[in-house]
Amino acid sequence: MRHFARGGMWIALLILPSLCFSQKRPFTFEDMMALKRVSEPQVSPDGKWVAFSAVEVNLQANTKTPHLWIVPLAGGGSGVEARQITSGEPGEDRPRWSPDGKQIAFISAKGGGSQVWVVNFDSASAALAGDPRQLTTISTEADGEVWSPDGKNVLFISAVYPDCHDDACNRVRDEEKTKSKVKATIFSHLFYRHWTSYNGGKRTHLFLVPVAGGVARDLTPGDHDVPPFQLGGADLYSFSPDGREVAFTSNIDEVEATSTNNELFTVPVNGGAPKKITSNPASDSTPRYSPDGKFIAYLAQVRPGYESDRFRLMLYDRATGARRNLTEDFDRWVGSFVWAPDARQIYFVAADQGQSPIYSLNIANGAHSKLLPDTNDDLAITADGKTLLFTRMSIRHPNEIYQAQLADPTGRIVAAPLTHVNDAVLSQVGMSPLESFWFSGAEKAKVQGFLLRPPAFNPERKYPMKFLIHGGPQGAWGDDWSYRWNPELFAANGYVVVMINPRGSTGYGQKFIDDINGDWGGRAYVDLMSGLNYVERTYPFVDPHRECALGASFGGYMVNWILGHTDRFRCLVSHDGIFNTESAYGTTEELWFPEWEFRGTPWTNRALYRKWSPHLEAVNFKTPTLVVHGQLDYRLDVSEGFQLFTTLQRLKVPSKMLYFPDEGHWVLKPQNSQLWYRTVNDWVDAWLKK
Repeated sequence: MRHFARGGMWIALLILPSLCFSQKRPFTFEDMMALKRVSEPQVSPDGKWVAFSAVEVNLQANTKTPHLWIVPLAGGGSGVEARQITSGEPGEDRPRWSPDGKQIAFISAKGGGSQVWVVNFDSASAALAGDPRQLTTISTEADGEVWSPDGKNVLFISAVYPDCHDDACNRVRDEEKTKSKVKATIFSHLFYRHWTSYNGGKRTHLFLVPVAGGVARDLTPGDHDVPPFQLGGADLYSFSPDGREVAFTSNIDEVEATSTNNELFTVPVNGGAPKKITSNPASDSTPRYSPDGKFIAYLAQVRPGYESDRFRLMLYDRATGARRNLTEDFDRWVGSFVWAPDARQIYFVAADQGQSPIYSLNIANGAHSKLLPDTNDDLAITADGKTLLFTRMSIRHPNEIYQAQLADPTGRIVAAPLTHVNDAVLSQVGMSPLESFWFSGAEKAKVQGFLLRPPAFNPERKYPMKFLIHGGPQGAWGDDWSYRWNPELFAANGYVVVMINPRGSTGYGQKFIDDINGDWGGRAYVDLMSGLNYVERTYPFVDPHRECALGASFGGYMVNWILGHTDRFRCLVSHDGIFNTESAYGTTEELWFPEWEFRGTPWTNRALYRKWSPHLEAVNFKTPTLVVHGQLDYRLDVSEGFQLFTTLQRLKVPSKMLYFPDEGHWVLKPQNSQLWYRTVNDWVDAWLKK
């Protein structure tokens, strides 16, 4: 978000690009929608099978439907392919094996609302046996199911009215709201809405239901919220190995909208009050019991109110209550993780310079080492500890499930694909490899960027450029796949695509992230412009007179900042960005974010809010701009987009607004996504291909 520093050096390639593009056709939006979205590998207790879900998109019907799939763990290279095992119209998601491997629980809306279902599985024939049985019937719907270790119960979450003591009360309350002619709501505290919905006075509780049938029991009655926020990744709760206890995450601070103080609690399964086991004033989340039951591993931050502080891997001793930081000397964010069955190791992923490698960590001495490179997630492990399962993606392919043998006699750990569900589509299209480069940014910091060449690339030609700016700001571009902002799709119609990871980006150490705090239009802007200068000097095939900058969320903010600080771009695309920092404060839901990033509130630190507010530079706006915003975006309210578009129109700057009444911070519906890509690409073409 700042101006240009011109140093430049160090060029490297993630994958050396071929100057001769294959005869495959360019990637299209329809190709992208034909891809299946694979997630969450779940290995069977006997280690023979891996169940997973894959979302199928029907562009014509405007639907995204998940179904359950299965693949033998000896599959992949053996020629035995993954196959779909459910096909219900509402879809089936989140497969979870029973402890004996004879049943699979999943989530489906087959009964008219999201509920837990259970189906028998015949391992010999690798097929479902009999019809699925609906396990939960709770009126407030169910999600996030987890089997108890003895297989007799299933844990799940449901959003309920905290003053209701049974489901009948919740049902009556919801029916009254539905039937009432008055739709007004009275708020008495903050955090009344989040992401795309109003909470309606409900809180998310943990419930336990017997697999044999019966009424679900609320384990966290009262005002607990489990989980309080969508933190991503694995479940924010888990069973102890003996099944007697559940650990969960909850925020009980008085004003949740300004707090990141998630705490860990345990609650007895057979009844009793929750017990808080952490006292850290910052976030503690994602508890995972060690297989021997001695410890709980979890993720923690140390700075209150800062959602982008470094995520450490912590260890809680259940016998003594002692806590140990396992990754204080590891300057990266710990992501998803899994215990080894012998409780001696933890495997985890962490973002690092555009990838998410897998690491192993020795519990005894805290030593860690990198096991596998590339971009990985969704870790799982076989009961014998010999095989690690995970998803892997790259810039050229979405998630597939991979396996790695941890007990390889050669000592080498190599990843091998287990599924190939998208090979048929991808084999028909040509995609460019991702090129990495490094340059000097603000204060001579080493900054990384990435470049994609267009299909049928000709080094003698000059190409227009799409300059993508990521959101967050604590996010990053890298060798990964995206359906919302797909670099390959942006390159496919004849563009060089450039992506810079400026100050604030993840994967380069916590100081690099912290350098954007209170400095939104400073170092990050200099990093971006320095990267652009470097690309123009280094790659002769880039036409410096035909460049368009595009960004969403923080990237949208930066586009708005660019509007008032440089006219080097021929066009701009601003999606869901902050335009007026003061009004954005009053309309967002997660107030801890602006209060940290701008070091206070607009009335306690107005000077900093105004220093970095794009709307105050409107007198300099000249660049043609496409504005995109969704009505249901409660992170950055739609009023920010309206203010920007109104200002551009009054200044007679060429502009257009794409407004989605049914989308939030992201454009998720297939046909809306199709319109988004068409509108964005047409806008860029109109200004760069004249």
